[in-house]
Amino acid sequence: MSPIVIVGSGLAGYGLAREIRKRDAATPLTLIGADAGQVYAKPNLSNALALGRLPEQLASETAAQAARRLDATILSHTRVRAIDRAGKRLLTDAGEIAYGRLVLALGADPIGHGLVGAGAERIHAVNDLDDYARFRAALTERNPTGKKRVAILGGGLIGCEFANDLVVAGHRVEVIHLGPWPLERLAPEAVGRALAAGLAAVGVTWRFGRAARTVEPAGAGVALVLDDGSRVEADLVLSAIGLRARTDLARAAGLATNRGIAVDRQLRTSDPDIHAMGDCAEVDGMVLPYIQPLLAQAKTLAAVLAGEDARLAYPAMPVVVKTAASPLVVAPPPPGASGAWQAETTAKGLIARYLDADRRLLGFALGGAETGQRLQYAQQLPALLA
Repeated sequence: MSPIVIVGSGLAGYGLAREIRKRDAATPLTLIGADAGQVYAKPNLSNALALGRLPEQLASETAAQAARRLDATILSHTRVRAIDRAGKRLLTDAGEIAYGRLVLALGADPIGHGLVGAGAERIHAVNDLDDYARFRAALTERNPTGKKRVAILGGGLIGCEFANDLVVAGHRVEVIHLGPWPLERLAPEAVGRALAAGLAAVGVTWRFGRAARTVEPAGAGVALVLDDGSRVEADLVLSAIGLRARTDLARAAGLATNRGIAVDRQLRTSDPDIHAMGDCAEVDGMVLPYIQPLLAQAKTLAAVLAGEDARLAYPAMPVVVKTAASPLVVAPPPPGASGAWQAETTAKGLIARYLDADRRLLGFALGGAETGQRLQYAQQLPALLA
Protein backbone atom coordinates (compact mmCIF):
# COMPACT_ATOMS: atom_id res chain seq x y z
CA MET A 1 0.00 0.00 0.00
CA SER A 2 1.56 3.30 -1.11
CA PRO A 3 2.32 5.46 1.95
CA ILE A 4 1.07 9.04 2.23
CA VAL A 5 3.47 11.49 3.85
CA ILE A 6 2.32 14.95 4.95
CA VAL A 7 4.96 17.58 5.65
CA GLY A 8 3.41 19.94 8.18
CA SER A 9 1.56 19.31 11.43
CA GLY A 10 -0.53 22.45 11.62
CA LEU A 11 -4.22 22.90 10.85
CA ALA A 12 -3.67 21.92 7.21
CA GLY A 13 -1.72 18.75 7.91
CA TYR A 14 -3.97 17.52 10.68
CA GLY A 15 -7.10 18.58 8.81
CA LEU A 16 -6.05 16.52 5.80
CA ALA A 17 -5.10 13.53 7.97
CA ARG A 18 -8.54 13.60 9.57
CA GLU A 19 -10.27 13.70 6.18
CA ILE A 20 -8.07 10.86 4.87
CA ARG A 21 -8.99 8.64 7.79
CA LYS A 22 -12.70 9.25 7.18
CA ARG A 23 -12.25 7.42 3.85
CA ASP A 24 -9.28 5.17 4.41
CA ALA A 25 -8.32 3.46 7.65
CA ALA A 26 -5.51 1.35 6.22
CA THR A 27 -3.06 3.36 4.10
CA PRO A 28 0.16 4.10 6.03
CA LEU A 29 0.14 7.77 7.02
CA THR A 30 3.04 9.88 8.32
CA LEU A 31 3.03 13.52 9.42
CA ILE A 32 6.30 15.39 9.80
CA GLY A 33 6.45 18.66 11.71
CA ALA A 34 9.20 21.01 12.83
CA ASP A 35 7.41 21.82 16.10
CA ALA A 36 6.03 19.67 18.92
CA GLY A 37 3.11 18.46 16.81
CA GLN A 38 0.39 19.57 19.20
CA VAL A 39 -3.10 19.90 17.77
CA TYR A 40 -4.39 23.45 18.12
CA ALA A 41 -6.20 26.11 16.12
CA LYS A 42 -3.80 28.84 15.10
CA PRO A 43 -6.55 31.53 14.89
CA ASN A 44 -7.07 31.10 18.64
CA LEU A 45 -3.67 32.63 19.34
CA SER A 46 -4.91 36.15 18.63
CA ASN A 47 -7.78 36.15 21.14
CA ALA A 48 -6.51 33.88 23.92
CA LEU A 49 -5.98 36.76 26.36
CA ALA A 50 -9.56 37.95 26.07
CA LEU A 51 -10.77 34.39 26.64
CA GLY A 52 -8.50 33.96 29.66
CA ARG A 53 -6.62 31.03 28.14
CA LEU A 54 -2.97 30.23 28.77
CA PRO A 55 -0.74 28.89 25.96
CA GLU A 56 -0.75 25.40 27.46
CA GLN A 57 -4.56 25.39 27.38
CA LEU A 58 -4.79 26.02 23.62
CA ALA A 59 -3.71 22.55 22.45
CA SER A 60 -6.40 19.87 22.35
CA GLU A 61 -4.01 16.93 21.82
CA THR A 62 -0.35 16.05 22.00
CA ALA A 63 1.38 14.52 18.99
CA ALA A 64 1.22 11.10 20.67
CA GLN A 65 -2.54 11.41 21.25
CA ALA A 66 -3.10 12.52 17.67
CA ALA A 67 -0.98 9.63 16.38
CA ARG A 68 -3.19 7.13 18.23
CA ARG A 69 -6.41 8.77 17.04
CA LEU A 70 -5.29 8.86 13.41
CA ASP A 71 -3.35 5.58 13.45
CA ALA A 72 -0.46 7.55 12.00
CA THR A 73 3.24 8.05 12.55
CA ILE A 74 3.93 11.62 13.69
CA LEU A 75 7.50 12.87 13.68
CA SER A 76 7.78 16.07 15.70
CA HIS A 77 10.77 18.43 15.90
CA THR A 78 11.84 17.04 12.53
CA ARG A 79 12.86 19.19 9.59
CA VAL A 80 12.71 18.12 5.96
CA ARG A 81 15.92 19.19 4.26
CA ALA A 82 15.22 18.09 0.68
CA ILE A 83 12.85 16.17 -1.59
CA ASP A 84 14.35 13.47 -3.78
CA ARG A 85 11.64 13.28 -6.43
CA ALA A 86 13.39 10.60 -8.49
CA GLY A 87 13.80 8.32 -5.48
CA LYS A 88 10.44 9.38 -3.94
CA ARG A 89 12.01 10.02 -0.57
CA LEU A 90 12.50 12.87 1.86
CA LEU A 91 15.83 13.75 3.43
CA THR A 92 15.09 14.72 7.04
CA ASP A 93 16.73 15.16 10.41
CA ALA A 94 15.37 11.70 11.24
CA GLY A 95 16.87 10.09 8.14
CA GLU A 96 15.35 9.16 4.80
CA ILE A 97 11.58 8.71 4.57
CA ALA A 98 9.98 7.09 1.53
CA TYR A 99 6.68 8.30 0.17
CA GLY A 100 4.19 7.09 -2.39
CA ARG A 101 2.30 10.35 -2.41
CA LEU A 102 3.60 13.47 -0.75
CA VAL A 103 1.63 16.45 0.56
CA LEU A 104 3.31 19.74 1.37
CA ALA A 105 1.34 21.54 4.09
CA LEU A 106 4.22 23.81 4.99
CA GLY A 107 2.36 26.93 6.02
CA ALA A 108 3.84 30.41 5.80
CA ASP A 109 6.57 32.45 7.48
CA PRO A 110 6.20 35.91 8.98
CA ILE A 111 7.65 38.61 6.76
CA GLY A 112 10.82 39.87 8.42
CA HIS A 113 10.74 43.25 10.13
CA GLY A 114 14.33 44.02 9.10
CA LEU A 115 15.23 45.66 12.41
CA VAL A 116 18.56 44.59 13.90
CA GLY A 117 20.79 45.61 16.75
CA ALA A 118 20.42 46.11 20.47
CA GLY A 119 16.79 45.74 21.49
CA ALA A 120 15.81 43.52 18.55
CA GLU A 121 15.45 40.56 20.92
CA ARG A 122 12.28 42.19 22.26
CA ILE A 123 10.61 41.96 18.85
CA HIS A 124 8.37 38.90 18.62
CA ALA A 125 6.53 37.28 15.70
CA VAL A 126 3.75 34.85 16.54
CA ASN A 127 3.33 32.15 13.91
CA ASP A 128 2.76 29.04 16.03
CA LEU A 129 2.03 27.90 19.56
CA ASP A 130 5.70 27.94 20.59
CA ASP A 131 6.04 31.54 19.38
CA TYR A 132 2.92 32.45 21.30
CA ALA A 133 4.18 30.85 24.51
CA ARG A 134 7.35 32.93 24.26
CA PHE A 135 5.32 36.09 23.62
CA ARG A 136 3.06 35.45 26.61
CA ALA A 137 6.12 34.78 28.79
CA ALA A 138 7.54 38.14 27.71
CA LEU A 139 4.27 39.84 28.68
CA THR A 140 4.61 38.60 32.25
CA GLU A 141 8.40 38.92 32.51
CA ARG A 142 9.66 40.54 35.74
CA ASN A 143 6.21 41.63 36.86
CA PRO A 144 3.52 38.96 36.31
CA THR A 145 0.69 41.32 37.34
CA GLY A 146 1.96 44.36 35.48
CA LYS A 147 0.69 45.69 32.16
CA LYS A 148 3.06 46.22 29.30
CA ARG A 149 3.47 48.81 26.59
CA VAL A 150 3.22 46.81 23.37
CA ALA A 151 4.03 48.20 19.94
CA ILE A 152 2.62 46.28 16.99
CA LEU A 153 4.21 46.50 13.55
CA GLY A 154 1.42 46.11 11.01
CA GLY A 155 -2.29 46.87 10.98
CA GLY A 156 -3.47 43.93 8.91
CA LEU A 157 -5.72 41.14 10.09
CA ILE A 158 -3.36 39.68 12.69
CA GLY A 159 -2.15 43.05 13.90
CA CYS A 160 -5.70 44.26 14.49
CA GLU A 161 -6.76 41.08 16.25
CA PHE A 162 -3.76 41.14 18.59
CA ALA A 163 -4.29 44.86 19.23
CA ASN A 164 -7.85 44.13 20.32
CA ASP A 165 -6.79 41.20 22.50
CA LEU A 166 -3.93 43.03 24.19
CA VAL A 167 -5.79 46.25 24.91
CA VAL A 168 -8.78 44.39 26.33
CA ALA A 169 -6.34 42.61 28.66
CA GLY A 170 -5.17 46.00 29.91
CA HIS A 171 -1.96 46.52 27.98
CA ARG A 172 -1.09 49.82 26.30
CA VAL A 173 -1.04 49.21 22.56
CA GLU A 174 0.36 51.34 19.75
CA VAL A 175 0.07 50.12 16.14
CA ILE A 176 2.52 51.30 13.49
CA HIS A 177 1.07 50.72 10.04
CA LEU A 178 2.47 51.76 6.68
CA GLY A 179 -0.96 51.85 5.07
CA PRO A 180 -3.45 54.73 5.32
CA TRP A 181 -5.96 52.66 7.34
CA PRO A 182 -6.07 49.12 8.78
CA LEU A 183 -6.93 46.20 6.50
CA GLU A 184 -6.52 48.40 3.42
CA ARG A 185 -6.00 45.30 1.24
CA LEU A 186 -9.29 43.79 2.35
CA ALA A 187 -11.64 46.68 3.06
CA PRO A 188 -12.38 50.21 1.80
CA GLU A 189 -11.39 53.35 3.67
CA ALA A 190 -14.72 53.87 5.43
CA VAL A 191 -14.58 50.38 6.90
CA GLY A 192 -10.92 50.65 7.88
CA ARG A 193 -11.45 54.02 9.51
CA ALA A 194 -14.41 52.67 11.47
CA LEU A 195 -12.33 49.72 12.67
CA ALA A 196 -9.51 52.07 13.71
CA ALA A 197 -11.95 54.31 15.58
CA GLY A 198 -13.52 51.36 17.38
CA LEU A 199 -10.16 50.10 18.57
CA ALA A 200 -9.01 53.63 19.46
CA ALA A 201 -12.09 53.96 21.65
CA VAL A 202 -10.81 51.14 23.87
CA GLY A 203 -7.26 52.48 23.98
CA VAL A 204 -5.35 51.52 20.83
CA THR A 205 -3.10 54.28 19.45
CA TRP A 206 -2.49 54.34 15.69
CA ARG A 207 0.47 55.57 13.62
CA PHE A 208 -0.68 55.42 9.99
CA GLY A 209 1.61 55.93 7.02
CA ARG A 210 4.66 55.17 9.14
CA ALA A 211 7.28 52.41 9.28
CA ALA A 212 9.91 51.55 11.90
CA ARG A 213 13.45 52.14 10.71
CA THR A 214 15.58 51.29 13.74
CA VAL A 215 15.24 49.84 17.22
CA GLU A 216 17.32 50.79 20.22
CA PRO A 217 17.29 50.19 23.97
CA ALA A 218 15.23 52.59 26.08
CA GLY A 219 15.29 51.91 29.80
CA ALA A 220 13.92 48.44 30.45
CA GLY A 221 12.30 48.37 27.01
CA VAL A 222 13.00 49.58 23.49
CA ALA A 223 12.36 52.58 21.31
CA LEU A 224 11.32 52.23 17.70
CA VAL A 225 12.52 55.12 15.59
CA LEU A 226 10.05 55.70 12.76
CA ASP A 227 10.70 56.97 9.26
CA ASP A 228 9.64 60.49 10.24
CA GLY A 229 12.09 60.56 13.15
CA SER A 230 9.45 60.09 15.85
CA ARG A 231 9.85 57.43 18.53
CA VAL A 232 7.54 54.79 19.96
CA GLU A 233 8.70 53.37 23.29
CA ALA A 234 7.51 49.92 24.34
CA ASP A 235 8.31 47.07 26.67
CA LEU A 236 8.08 44.64 23.78
CA VAL A 237 7.18 44.66 20.10
CA LEU A 238 4.99 42.32 18.09
CA SER A 239 5.76 42.12 14.38
CA ALA A 240 2.63 41.39 12.35
CA ILE A 241 3.72 42.69 8.97
CA GLY A 242 2.32 39.74 7.05
CA LEU A 243 3.01 36.20 5.92
CA ARG A 244 4.90 34.70 2.99
CA ALA A 245 4.15 31.18 1.76
CA ARG A 246 6.91 28.66 2.41
CA THR A 247 8.07 27.69 -1.05
CA ASP A 248 11.82 27.11 -0.65
CA LEU A 249 11.59 23.34 -0.21
CA ALA A 250 9.36 22.98 -3.28
CA ARG A 251 11.44 25.35 -5.38
CA ALA A 252 14.66 23.49 -4.51
CA ALA A 253 12.99 20.28 -5.67
CA GLY A 254 12.16 21.85 -9.04
CA LEU A 255 8.43 22.29 -8.43
CA ALA A 256 6.61 25.26 -9.96
CA THR A 257 6.16 28.15 -7.55
CA ASN A 258 4.77 31.68 -7.71
CA ARG A 259 3.58 33.47 -4.59
CA GLY A 260 2.88 29.96 -3.33
CA ILE A 261 3.47 26.41 -4.53
CA ALA A 262 1.48 26.25 -7.76
CA VAL A 263 -1.23 23.56 -7.72
CA ASP A 264 -4.22 22.66 -9.87
CA ARG A 265 -7.81 22.10 -8.78
CA GLN A 266 -6.80 18.68 -7.42
CA LEU A 267 -4.04 20.31 -5.37
CA ARG A 268 -1.38 18.64 -7.55
CA THR A 269 1.93 20.37 -8.05
CA SER A 270 3.95 20.12 -11.26
CA ASP A 271 4.90 16.62 -10.00
CA PRO A 272 1.75 14.44 -10.07
CA ASP A 273 2.88 12.51 -6.96
CA ILE A 274 3.25 15.68 -4.89
CA HIS A 275 0.40 17.87 -3.66
CA ALA A 276 0.34 21.10 -1.68
CA MET A 277 -2.34 22.71 0.47
CA GLY A 278 -2.92 25.35 3.10
CA ASP A 279 -1.05 28.64 3.43
CA CYS A 280 1.80 27.49 1.17
CA ALA A 281 -0.41 26.59 -1.81
CA GLU A 282 -1.45 28.81 -4.71
CA VAL A 283 -4.66 27.77 -6.45
CA ASP A 284 -5.75 29.63 -9.58
CA GLY A 285 -3.49 32.54 -8.63
CA MET A 286 -4.87 32.73 -5.08
CA VAL A 287 -3.04 32.20 -1.80
CA LEU A 288 -5.72 32.33 0.90
CA PRO A 289 -4.37 32.02 4.47
CA TYR A 290 -7.77 31.46 6.08
CA ILE A 291 -9.57 28.53 7.67
CA GLN A 292 -12.43 28.03 5.20
CA PRO A 293 -10.20 27.57 2.12
CA LEU A 294 -8.02 25.18 4.10
CA LEU A 295 -11.00 23.03 5.08
CA ALA A 296 -12.24 22.93 1.49
CA GLN A 297 -8.77 21.90 0.32
CA ALA A 298 -8.54 19.12 2.92
CA LYS A 299 -11.84 17.57 1.83
CA THR A 300 -10.95 17.78 -1.85
CA LEU A 301 -7.43 16.42 -1.47
CA ALA A 302 -8.53 13.52 0.73
CA ALA A 303 -10.98 12.54 -1.99
CA VAL A 304 -8.29 12.83 -4.67
CA LEU A 305 -5.87 10.69 -2.65
CA ALA A 306 -8.65 8.11 -2.29
CA GLY A 307 -8.89 7.88 -6.08
CA GLU A 308 -11.94 10.08 -6.60
CA ASP A 309 -12.15 12.61 -9.43
CA ALA A 310 -12.68 15.59 -7.11
CA ARG A 311 -12.09 19.24 -8.00
CA LEU A 312 -11.58 22.08 -5.55
CA ALA A 313 -14.33 24.70 -5.38
CA TYR A 314 -14.56 27.76 -3.17
CA PRO A 315 -17.89 29.29 -2.22
CA ALA A 316 -17.97 32.88 -1.05
CA MET A 317 -15.93 32.87 2.16
CA PRO A 318 -16.34 35.96 4.37
CA VAL A 319 -13.58 36.56 6.90
CA VAL A 320 -14.70 37.24 10.48
CA VAL A 321 -12.20 39.63 12.04
CA LYS A 322 -11.79 38.87 15.75
CA THR A 323 -11.97 42.46 17.00
CA ALA A 324 -14.79 42.39 19.53
CA ALA A 325 -14.30 46.09 20.30
CA SER A 326 -15.17 46.85 16.68
CA PRO A 327 -16.88 43.81 15.07
CA LEU A 328 -16.14 43.32 11.39
CA VAL A 329 -16.80 40.78 8.63
CA VAL A 330 -15.11 41.20 5.25
CA ALA A 331 -15.59 39.41 1.95
CA PRO A 332 -13.14 41.11 -0.43
CA PRO A 333 -13.86 41.00 -4.16
CA PRO A 334 -12.11 38.24 -6.13
CA PRO A 335 -8.72 38.98 -7.69
CA GLY A 336 -9.05 40.99 -10.89
CA ALA A 337 -12.61 42.10 -10.18
CA SER A 338 -13.74 45.34 -11.78
CA GLY A 339 -15.99 47.52 -9.68
CA ALA A 340 -16.08 49.98 -6.81
CA TRP A 341 -16.86 50.09 -3.10
CA GLN A 342 -19.94 51.90 -1.84
CA ALA A 343 -20.26 52.38 1.92
CA GLU A 344 -23.04 53.62 4.16
CA THR A 345 -23.42 54.13 7.89
CA THR A 346 -26.57 52.71 9.43
CA ALA A 347 -28.15 52.84 12.87
CA LYS A 348 -26.59 49.42 13.58
CA GLY A 349 -23.13 49.93 12.12
CA LEU A 350 -21.68 50.07 8.64
CA ILE A 351 -22.33 48.33 5.31
CA ALA A 352 -19.95 48.45 2.36
CA ARG A 353 -20.73 46.77 -0.94
CA TYR A 354 -18.35 46.11 -3.83
CA LEU A 355 -20.45 46.39 -6.99
CA ASP A 356 -19.53 45.85 -10.63
CA ALA A 357 -20.78 47.97 -13.54
CA ASP A 358 -24.06 45.99 -13.57
CA ARG A 359 -24.44 46.54 -9.82
CA ARG A 360 -23.82 42.89 -9.03
CA LEU A 361 -22.46 42.29 -5.54
CA LEU A 362 -18.89 40.96 -5.70
CA GLY A 363 -17.77 41.71 -2.14
CA PHE A 364 -18.91 43.27 1.10
CA ALA A 365 -17.85 44.46 4.53
CA LEU A 366 -20.12 44.69 7.56
CA GLY A 367 -19.27 46.54 10.76
CA GLY A 368 -20.89 46.69 14.19
CA ALA A 369 -24.22 44.94 14.60
CA GLU A 370 -24.56 44.71 10.81
CA THR A 371 -22.20 41.70 10.99
CA GLY A 372 -25.31 39.69 11.84
CA GLN A 373 -26.24 39.87 8.15
CA ARG A 374 -23.11 38.12 6.88
CA LEU A 375 -24.88 34.94 5.80
CA GLN A 376 -27.52 36.85 3.82
CA TYR A 377 -24.83 38.86 2.05
CA ALA A 378 -22.62 35.83 1.45
CA GLN A 379 -25.47 34.07 -0.32
CA GLN A 380 -25.59 36.89 -2.88
CA LEU A 381 -21.93 36.55 -3.85
CA PRO A 382 -20.69 34.44 -6.77
CA ALA A 383 -18.46 31.48 -5.91
CA LEU A 384 -14.81 32.43 -5.52
CA LEU A 385 -13.79 29.30 -7.41
CA ALA A 386 -16.61 27.45 -9.15
